[in-house]
Amino acid sequence: MENNKKLTLPKVNLVLIAVGFAIIIIGFILMTGSATEVDFNPDIFSTRRITVGPMVAFFGFLFVIFAILFKPKSK
Repeated sequence: MENNKKLTLPKVNLVLIAVGFAIIIIGFILMTGSATEVDFNPDIFSTRRITVGPMVAFFGFLFVIFAILFKPKSK
């Protein structure tokens, strides 16, 4: 019965995956902005929204892949 409670990934991997998801969320937050249908806002073309946000989200996805494949050293 005790073997059924064992997780597939170690705790270290799960923590790294959570950090990766936090990085992805930060990337998506950097891409957000306000847009109105009445006025044109040139801020939609800012570097933060077009370049930095997608790069942060992409690195977050890469970090999640690394976290899944990471194999901790056994003692």
